[in-house]
Amino acid sequence: MNIAIFVSGGGTNCENLIKYFSDSESVHCALVVSNKPDAYALVRAERLGVPTAVAPKADLHNPDVMLPLLQKYDIGFIVLAGWLPLIPDFLIEAYPHKIINIHPALLPKYGGKGMWGHHVHEAVKAAGETETGMTVHWVTPVCDAGEIIAQFKVALSPDDTVDDIAEKEHQLEMKHFPKVVEDILKNAAD
Repeated sequence: MNIAIFVSGGGTNCENLIKYFSDSESVHCALVVSNKPDAYALVRAERLGVPTAVAPKADLHNPDVMLPLLQKYDIGFIVLAGWLPLIPDFLIEAYPHKIINIHPALLPKYGGKGMWGHHVHEAVKAAGETETGMTVHWVTPVCDAGEIIAQFKVALSPDDTVDDIAEKEHQLEMKHFPKVVEDILKNAAD
């Protein structure tokens, strides 16, 4: 199965996925797509030998650009790993139940428009939460509203700063996200 990883930022999850599947006989990270030409994730992917593409808003929303790009690399599944824009409906229709997203909170809390990255961790801290975590969910036309596939939790202390919360959550992503992706793809193949 060829997968595409969609990213908007630094790409630590992207790099983690590429390395995790580098020796896999059943999963190949075939393409990394970013909406930002300066996303460091593109550098990480290129260093690891994975082709990259930049899809600014006009291209992302153009089926005549995106569908041929994904077909060129025979993409069968899309993983959003720090991707910020909403996925256009035509892509969701072309990849039904074949697009997943990672979110840095325990959905349905702290999801939706504007809830990404540090904004999420700041909201968790402001609410005095005793735990946070990560969620992997199916992508639907509604932001962060898709069915939850997996969640992993970590305890927080009142002394944790926003940066501490971010780091604790990030460690969960590094540990669990590749295995969740692998399990989803295995189930999809069965």
